[in-house]
Formats: sequence, C-alpha cells, structure tokens
Amino acid sequence: MENNQKYIVCFGEMLWDMLPTGKMPGGAPMNVAIHLKNFGNNATVISRVGTDDLGTELIDFVEENGLNTQFIQHGQTHLTGVVKVNMDDKNNVSYKIVKPVAWDYILLETETLEAVKKSDCFVFGSLSARSEQTFETLKKLLAVASFKVLDINLRPPYYDKETIEFLLNNTDLLKLNHLELAEVSAWFFPSGTIQENLSRLSEKFKIKTICVTLGEDGALLLHNNEFFKSAGFEVEVVDTIGSGDSFLASFISNFLKNNPVQNALIEACAMGALVATYHGASPLISKEEIQLLISKKLKLSDL
Repeated sequence: MENNQKYIVCFGEMLWDMLPTGKMPGGAPMNVAIHLKNFGNNATVISRVGTDDLGTELIDFVEENGLNTQFIQHGQTHLTGVVKVNMDDKNNVSYKIVKPVAWDYILLETETLEAVKKSDCFVFGSLSARSEQTFETLKKLLAVASFKVLDINLRPPYYDKETIEFLLNNTDLLKLNHLELAEVSAWFFPSGTIQENLSRLSEKFKIKTICVTLGEDGALLLHNNEFFKSAGFEVEVVDTIGSGDSFLASFISNFLKNNPVQNALIEACAMGALVATYHGASPLISKEEIQLLISKKLKLSDL
C-alpha cells in the first residue's frame, strides 16, 4: 500500500436511483467510496442488499469499480433499496426513498467493527439513521472510529432534531449544503449568516472542520476557526445527482493527506461541477480533468 493511501470505510445506503432514463447505481456512501477509490485510496463500504436481481447487479457494479464487497451484507427478508428520482428541475433533484429496504437492516459484525477501528476515516450519512437497526449498528461503529465524517442529507420525513444532534456530537468533519445548514442551525440558534451559523455549530458540537456547499456559488469551509472560500465552476449541467458525494470524496482525500485546505476546497468544487456534466453519480473523473477545469477558470479570471 502506498504511504499516502488512506483506509476509509463508508457506511449506509446502497440502492438504485430510478431515473426517467432508466436505473443508475446510487447511495451516498457507495458513491463516496467509489470516488475515494478512484483517487487512490483504499476505500470500502458497509451496507446491505437483498438477495434479488437488483442486489446482484449492485454487487457487480461495486466490483467493476474496484471496491471489495466483503462488508456488504445479503438479506433475504427485504428488497434492495430503490429511490424514485424526480428530475423536473435538474439543478434541484427530488427523491422518494422507498422504506423498508435491505439497507435499513445493516447488522453489526465483528469484521466491520474491526475495519472501522483500523480505518483512517469513517464516513456516514444522516439517512442511515432512519431505521432502528441500522442506527444501532452505526452507534456502535461510531464508538470505535478514530476520525468521523458526517454527510448530512435531510430527506423528509427521514430525520429529526434529536437524531441529527446525536450524529453532530459524534462528528470530526461535517459536510452539508446551505439549505441544510440553515435548517439545522435554526434548531439551535437565532437567525444568522452562513459564517455565523458555521461558527456556532463548530463551537456547540466541537467540530473543527465544517464544509457547506453553495450550489453554483461554490463552497465555504470553516477549519480551525478560519474561513476558506472557493467560487463555483461554470459547466453545462446534465444532472446534479452525486455532485455532493464527489465533492466530499475529493475533499476527504486531500484533507487526510494533509494537503492545504484551500486547495482541497477548490479541487472539491471542481470535482462536484465535473460530475454534474455526466449522467449518474459516479463517473470516473481524473485528477487531470480537475486541474484542467481549475486552470481554465484561473485563465478566465486573469482576462
């Protein structure tokens, strides 16, 4: 293993996005793991699929993308997860997430506990806390994880203040979008600016690193009480499915390798923009493509 290759475990949903054009593999933890692998990390995913054709196809997809499947459980009682995707507004995709499905029943296994203990980073989302069984497993894994990354996905009706508060109290690095930041902040604080909300969340939950995505306007990062900003990248949007996941994977990959956070933020924004130019959540994007988009933007800003 390369010296700078990090071992990252992603936990939660694996599913099919049912699009008007057909089905695409999805689920934030799987998307993040695939992109992390493409960036040269040793990434794996803990999830659960059904013993149905959709489950078999998902396993095949994961293997084709070079991830091991040793922590993906197979359940006979529940079907593989599906999400009905409404793309009437391609910049603001809406989701109907079917429940209950296989990933609502992820069990705690000795091997997964050991994997999380050994990992450099444990990535989880708020959606995985929607069911009692998977949430209980998540709690036990959080108790042994050394560095915890929370990706908040507020998907009505699958969240509440108490659950999100618990997750925030078990987070070292937080990623969310500006709408999620506004909603979560309103639970705890008076109305404030994005910067004020980031600072308050950081202080209340002792989270040193919080990243908020701002759509086409890029992203803002609070790290060790210092703010960093990256503008967005203008691209021809095909769909935004998986843009946030790819942003997070890019940021984590650079952050864990101790690359400068400003550079990590810019690269993450470029990555998210590039993924939006493709159909589906996990196209293969090279470092060269990311750097090319960044250099094009720099040239334009010099004009």
